[in-house]
Amino acid sequence: MTGSIRRVPFDLESYSRRSQAGPCFICGIVNRDPGQPEEIVYDDGRHIGFLARFAALPGYVLVAPKRHIEHVVRDLDVDQFIDVMHVVRRVALALEASVPCERTYLLSLGSQQGNAHLHWHIAALPPGVPYEQQQYHALMAENGVIEHTPEEAAALAAKIRQALHAQH
Repeated sequence: MTGSIRRVPFDLESYSRRSQAGPCFICGIVNRDPGQPEEIVYDDGRHIGFLARFAALPGYVLVAPKRHIEHVVRDLDVDQFIDVMHVVRRVALALEASVPCERTYLLSLGSQQGNAHLHWHIAALPPGVPYEQQQYHALMAENGVIEHTPEEAAALAAKIRQALHAQH
């Protein structure tokens, strides 16, 4: 995609096994499980936002209700849905202020068979990505995931948190 992004292959088979047989990774992050060392960028007590461990694009963030719920329509009343979408928008704006961004992708993904905890993906498409490598292609971990050091992740998370604080 872009020259400075370091990508590594993604083990989809191992990831799928973990997602389907392992404990809920979002609940692990909410409970500060040391096995889930994701960088938290947002926490208001009801929602959490964190850098995705297997990011397909720079600054890929996931936002979720902290309470384990599984369905985007049935498990949220209108006010809860509006609240979480407000958080998604705030985090997306902070992400856009933190990384080069031509377009922001927002998706709610997951499955009852794995990654069931309701969450939104927020991904910033860098400028200059050829059309054929945008949209779903850009989001697919099968095309490789971003390689970054813990220090790089911490610096990006700090930048996003700073942009969130600047919104007030």
